[in-house]
Amino acid sequence: MADYPHELERPGLLRDGRSILIRPATSDDVETVLQFYGRLSRRSVAMRTLGPVFTMNREATETFVNADHISRVVLLAMLDDNVIGMADYARSPTEIDRADIAFTVEDAYQGMGLGGLLLEHLAAAARDRGIEVFEADVLAENLPMIRTLQSSGYLVEFGDDSEIQHAELAVDPRRQVLARSERRQRTAIRSSLHPVFAPRSVAVVGASRKERTVGNAVIRNLRDGGFQGTLHAVNPHATEVDGIPAVPSVSGLDDLDLAVVTVPSAAVPQVLEECASVNVDAVIVVSTEMDGSGGDRGTEMLRYARGHGMRLVGPNCMGVISLRSDVNLVATFSPAIPTRGRVSMASQSGPLGLAVLDHARRLGLGFSGFVSLGDSLDVSPNDLLQWWETDRSTGVVLLHLDTFGNPRKFARAARRLAVRKPVIAVHPGTFQTTGTRVSPSGAPTESDAVLGALFTQAGVIRTRTMQEMFDTALMLAHQPVPPGPRIAILTNAEGPGALAAGACRAAGLVLAELQSETLHALSQTGHHPTANPVDLTPDATNGDYGTALRALLSDRGVDAVIVLFIPPLVEQSAPIAQALVDECSAMPTKPVLASFLSREGIIDELRIDATRAIPTYRFPESAATALGHAVSYGNWLRLPGGVIRVPPNILVAEARILVRAFGPGPLSAAQVHKLLSCFGIRTLSDDPSGQDMTLRVLDDPIFGPVLALGSADHYARLFGDVVYRITPLTDRDAHLMVQSLRSYPVLNGAADRPAVDVDALVDVLLRVSTMVESIPELALLAAHRIRVHPAGAGVTFLETDITLTEPSVGRTVREATVEPG
Repeated sequence: MADYPHELERPGLLRDGRSILIRPATSDDVETVLQFYGRLSRRSVAMRTLGPVFTMNREATETFVNADHISRVVLLAMLDDNVIGMADYARSPTEIDRADIAFTVEDAYQGMGLGGLLLEHLAAAARDRGIEVFEADVLAENLPMIRTLQSSGYLVEFGDDSEIQHAELAVDPRRQVLARSERRQRTAIRSSLHPVFAPRSVAVVGASRKERTVGNAVIRNLRDGGFQGTLHAVNPHATEVDGIPAVPSVSGLDDLDLAVVTVPSAAVPQVLEECASVNVDAVIVVSTEMDGSGGDRGTEMLRYARGHGMRLVGPNCMGVISLRSDVNLVATFSPAIPTRGRVSMASQSGPLGLAVLDHARRLGLGFSGFVSLGDSLDVSPNDLLQWWETDRSTGVVLLHLDTFGNPRKFARAARRLAVRKPVIAVHPGTFQTTGTRVSPSGAPTESDAVLGALFTQAGVIRTRTMQEMFDTALMLAHQPVPPGPRIAILTNAEGPGALAAGACRAAGLVLAELQSETLHALSQTGHHPTANPVDLTPDATNGDYGTALRALLSDRGVDAVIVLFIPPLVEQSAPIAQALVDECSAMPTKPVLASFLSREGIIDELRIDATRAIPTYRFPESAATALGHAVSYGNWLRLPGGVIRVPPNILVAEARILVRAFGPGPLSAAQVHKLLSCFGIRTLSDDPSGQDMTLRVLDDPIFGPVLALGSADHYARLFGDVVYRITPLTDRDAHLMVQSLRSYPVLNGAADRPAVDVDALVDVLLRVSTMVESIPELALLAAHRIRVHPAGAGVTFLETDITLTEPSVGRTVREATVEPG
């Protein structure tokens, strides 16, 4: 146990004059903290946890009070030997001068200034430990906490008006000017992007009267696109450009929100200076042949823009489109402009962006926003996710990603967004992280697998091709998320129906078993189908299609319908389409997809209303693939959110003592045994029965700590039976990690193998995750052989290597607040 930090113990006064003691928490405070939590109202608990209400258990409380009082400090307000309030901070793992804070005050003592007292003492402790800025996420309805921060005397800045507000507080009053300058550089993302997506005035710098130039194409698109604000041209050699008044320099303009820079790359620095001189809020640098994020020129560009309060999109990008009806911003040189719709997209490739916009227009897929990020010096995909989270005009988000800025920040932002709106991403499988890592199978760990884990945990729909992404977007932008995987296929030709059935099975879908009532209703068409796919034969009429679709949508065992229509000589597609639209309008809760062979996208005949339509696909396989992704997304939405739980019998304080005693370097077998024992992980067993697995902690240079679980079986290793997850794991992550193994059926007794203790394996994953988050000095954990014994017999780590590093080199604090359970 760490020495008691006496300097943190100080007296205080409540507003009514009563004296209290504020002191650091110790391991002896478990019972009194549990009693404190037991007295809290559900509302007070919800204010601390940002929504979920839980009962604090003993194991989680032991972890909480056993702080090191350096990277994490826990202060208790004591009155009559009872805890009446507490506050804690946890240092950021990536910015060591920042920390996340949380406060809880017992209901009977709220409104007595206790929150302010705790903040004052916590800030003093933080300053002594090199922390300069506190960060907190606060529910907008938590007015007492907001008032406490606002009236604290420290410089406090809040983010945008949303359900959860992000606050930043400079803990040193003497550094208010520095904190304010930093705050200007870290302006709340949504407010900082408002000039990009909804500017009131735009200037095209480098606007040209010469056709077939970027400057001419951009200003023409802005003019012809119907931009709702004031449009300026900047050209030192003209008084107007295509009817738009021109000025020689940006410095000649007032009240300018956005500048679109199309000048040669050598002139960009001067343009940025001119923009700064008139307080331009945002700049889109379309200019090419910049040296981007990898050179000094790009670094200086970024530093200058941030230092002058400007957000920067690009350079080397193709611009931004925002088709909100009150904006109509088409700040791009692309000749293809999509129609207005519910899809927003970020692309890091300019040339690909041109193809994307052209393809979207041909498909009839409407966009609300499009951002070509180029080199992403400043504005990143993470920024855009947070903008689109609350953007009412966006219903589906598409991402084409080559690189990541902060993957963990991406995971948090994407998870919040995916709960509200589908996020569909395409990523090249050749993406590599910096450096080499070794997987449990002994092969180099490609970041593609880690990236897949990131997307899985965040609820992001991952597609392998752009076509697959657009097929999925067509469905989710115009039809509801399917309630399940049971699919009915309606067709007028046997061959395409069989093709669609095979594609559905390949996409993880199942053919619905039709109820007798449904079969009876289908017989009214005169075709008497007896199974799924439902074949109406080539002479089916629009009435037959309407009757059949109504019957299938009414079937409780059908979650979605794919309708195939091959136009015969006796019937044209328009009446069939109208019959489908009529039935979808009457029953809008289940998705319907069509394959009018040779046609794809959103066609006029299949539009239901201004926002809904039945997407049609050239081939039924595309419809099945889109439905498969949508079903997986729906499954993710319906699963419990998952919480980060501390398993029982974990001794973090004792583990911290051992780590300090062992020092950096590889541990001996005896030291490994002692350290793992602190986390309830067994290393000795006489039981030879069970199945062997491998488990490693990979300290990925981009993604951070990653768990890699695999089978130790030689054949399984050969075929890459390894599953990755980024820490910290929720209980849901741990279960899905095990269930995602190819050998999972074998763990449950398939192939004449005895079933093993899967629950214990899940428990071990949570213990290792807790270990990773509790010991930042953990540089390597490689369990080459862990034996999962028969059901009820647990798990044993038989061959394990652990290496520790210096504290300053490792991670300094866990990524997420532990959820008791």
